[in-house]
Amino acid sequence: MKLSKILAIVLALVMVFALVACKSGTETKTEEPAKAAVKVAMITDYGDITDQSFNQTTYEACKAFCEGKKLDFQYYKPASDSDEDRISSIEKAIDDGFNTIVMPGYAFGPAIKATAEKNADVKFIALDVSEFDLGYEGAIPANLYSAVYQEELCGYMAGYAAVKLGYKKLGFLGGMAVPAVVRYGYGFVQGVDAAAAELGLTDVAVKYAYGNQFYGDADITAAMDVWYGADTEVVFACGGGIFTSAGESAKKYGKKVIGVDVDQAGTIDGLYGEGITVTSAMKGLAATVNTMLGKVVDGTFEGGKVETLGLVSAVPEENYVQIAGSTQFSDSFTKEDYKALVGKMYKGEVSVSNDTTKNAADFATVITVDDQGNIK
Repeated sequence: MKLSKILAIVLALVMVFALVACKSGTETKTEEPAKAAVKVAMITDYGDITDQSFNQTTYEACKAFCEGKKLDFQYYKPASDSDEDRISSIEKAIDDGFNTIVMPGYAFGPAIKATAEKNADVKFIALDVSEFDLGYEGAIPANLYSAVYQEELCGYMAGYAAVKLGYKKLGFLGGMAVPAVVRYGYGFVQGVDAAAAELGLTDVAVKYAYGNQFYGDADITAAMDVWYGADTEVVFACGGGIFTSAGESAKKYGKKVIGVDVDQAGTIDGLYGEGITVTSAMKGLAATVNTMLGKVVDGTFEGGKVETLGLVSAVPEENYVQIAGSTQFSDSFTKEDYKALVGKMYKGEVSVSNDTTKNAADFATVITVDDQGNIK
């Protein structure tokens, strides 16, 4: 065979091997489709992002997280307080390309049920929306996570602290008698009763009522005037903007208020006078937002459940329920006393009932409870 033919055969074989190698290399370098960027939307309930409560705390936490992670963020406010408009806002956010939806408050139950299963590629994070609110008969969708809180625990802390700080005539003004508000109230009564028992007091009393709405008005303020104008010293105003009625009346009579959900001292004191807020019973809304959005970002998000959050540590600040750092601690109830109380609760040495089938007075052993039902 001539040298030229041998060279031609060798060159042909080299080309074949090269083509095979190139094809093989191309196949091994095929990349998986890139994951969609996390885009976060927050939907307000019947309030807005200046309510000094659920909406504002959730909005600020979402905004801060997304700014820190350089994620797209936007909030949507439904046109009205209705399931239809909440559904429309969720659908609008999804149509706008947002794939993580954060919703605060029990009112979102029906809207979540109407949208979550139809949008399986969107992650839904609900705050304070219970299984009862959601209304699922079967399993909760895998793309839905909801956190609920042990309000009875921080309600207990607030009531206990108030009596230890010297208050004997107290009031509980709830918004609507939904489970979360009832748990706050019943925990508050239990804390008041426990502190009174420890101090050997038999003259501690609690007036107890619901405004039947989550905002203050002239009628509720008038009812607070009756309380404060008699002997009530401090009222736990529990339910969105209903604190305005307690605050207005407390200012008029030189009395005190206890805030709820977030540290409301800045707001209440700013509106009605420095030092008017004794403490606030708080839920870890911001902590929940940070934890869950973090899990969305790092790929460890787990849905399909409603998770109850409460005490996770004997250190007060590490828990999902606590009282505010702005609490008016004194020699009769110090920060160390508060830490000791939380430690006992965490260890199970202090138990708090969350039985909402009872009446407020059922939790009184050494105190008296005047249950006045609904103001309106």
